[in-house]
Amino acid sequence: MTQRWNDLLFAHWPIPADEMARLLPAGIKVDNFDGYAWVGVVPFWMDQVRTRATGERCITVPGTATFCELNLRTYVRSRTTGLRGVYFFSLDAASALAVVGARTFFHLPYFFASMYRRIESDGTVEYSSNRLLSSRRVRFKARYRGLGDFAGPSREGTLEHFLTERYCLFTHHAGQVLVGHIHHLPWPLEAAEAEIALNELPAAHGIVLPDRPPVLHFARKLDVYIWPPREDR
Repeated sequence: MTQRWNDLLFAHWPIPADEMARLLPAGIKVDNFDGYAWVGVVPFWMDQVRTRATGERCITVPGTATFCELNLRTYVRSRTTGLRGVYFFSLDAASALAVVGARTFFHLPYFFASMYRRIESDGTVEYSSNRLLSSRRVRFKARYRGLGDFAGPSREGTLEHFLTERYCLFTHHAGQVLVGHIHHLPWPLEAAEAEIALNELPAAHGIVLPDRPPVLHFARKLDVYIWPPREDR
């Protein structure tokens, strides 16, 4: 499957590694930076979603031409292979078809949400999300923008590289850890500024954020290739 991700905000907070470890399924472990686990909230919008039909032919997925997505994630390693990747606590999306498809074929914790985005003349993104069909309110509201100072790909060993240069995802289904591989060019990161007015995602999944501002990055767009998850071995 191919997708293009647009106007991404990466907002990250450090979390004690032992607190994060209690929230992870068996088979994966915390990947830490400077002794901390990190949790990220990432709003963006997606377009150019295509999937392979037969042979080399790809088709556009009906009902998924353009939609918003918001994910809550952390960074982990496989206990089996040591592979580094992303673990999603939740992925909220404004496309019901995308939610059903991702839950069915990728076994990812997608949720249907009412979402809104507007891009102002100076590039500021106004973004909101309200999870639907949920037993509790899970809302997010923010204004953010990139500051335009792209300095090239992040360097290995830096926090920026640790948080963003991840080329697989892990999920858990039927008692097994699954891994799905992802391919893309290095992230074109910029510094960012953001006003996060409401963020109920972490608390909804048992995560307590520290009382400090998040580390912020922004990326304007990136083409991504995703393969279905398979058993991690």
